[in-house]
Amino acid sequence: MKFSLFGHKKRGVPEPSERAVPRHVAIIMDGNGRWAARRGLPRSAGHAAGAETFRRVATYCKSIGIEYLTVYAFSTENWKRPPEEVDVIMELLEKYLIEAIGKMERDRVKMKFFGDLSALSDKLRALIRETEEISAKFDGVQVNICVNYGGRGEILRAARLWRDSGAPELTDELFGGYMYSAGVPDPDLVIRPGEETRVSNFLLWQSAYSELYFTDTLWPDFTPRELDKAISVYNSRERRYGGVL
Repeated sequence: MKFSLFGHKKRGVPEPSERAVPRHVAIIMDGNGRWAARRGLPRSAGHAAGAETFRRVATYCKSIGIEYLTVYAFSTENWKRPPEEVDVIMELLEKYLIEAIGKMERDRVKMKFFGDLSALSDKLRALIRETEEISAKFDGVQVNICVNYGGRGEILRAARLWRDSGAPELTDELFGGYMYSAGVPDPDLVIRPGEETRVSNFLLWQSAYSELYFTDTLWPDFTPRELDKAISVYNSRERRYGGVL
């Protein structure tokens, strides 16, 4: 699928009409706290701004034909943060799900959650179950939200599930079926806003051949235009998967 971007052509970057939309984009939503600190605001204000950015970016992804969007909302390591900050993040997630439940069938946006949900509140787990039940009724853009998620933990979990299954042999395809992301294609493009240049335990198995894009733009300032830039860079690269073109 193609989409158009505006701006001048740069060397090595395809013309707008030639740019393909990645099927699956994954984003590490980083920089909320720094965004707030630079404005003299509490970290909670940064997380609230980041939640609004997520809404805008998810809507834009749907509009340009991206089929899967996976976002890193809360890692297994994020429990180390102050309890009041963790509470704010969970409250924002609850608010988002309550709002989304009433719009999912109209907007045809599916939701799936990756991570160990057992540590979440009863209310949040109930909302997650409801969104996934609604999602099962239709086909549409799928948004995967990683909550209490860690890539190493996901791989260990998959290994234990395979061990307990009694399957006689193990292949890449079989092992992938034990991941939270089973049935979802691997991300074509992984984006990290927020000035850091590491993957931070995000989709370690799935992103083996993903294109990585880092930007200093903090997540609350990440706009559809920033996503356009990332997709332009993605289209300027050759994906060889270890082979030769």
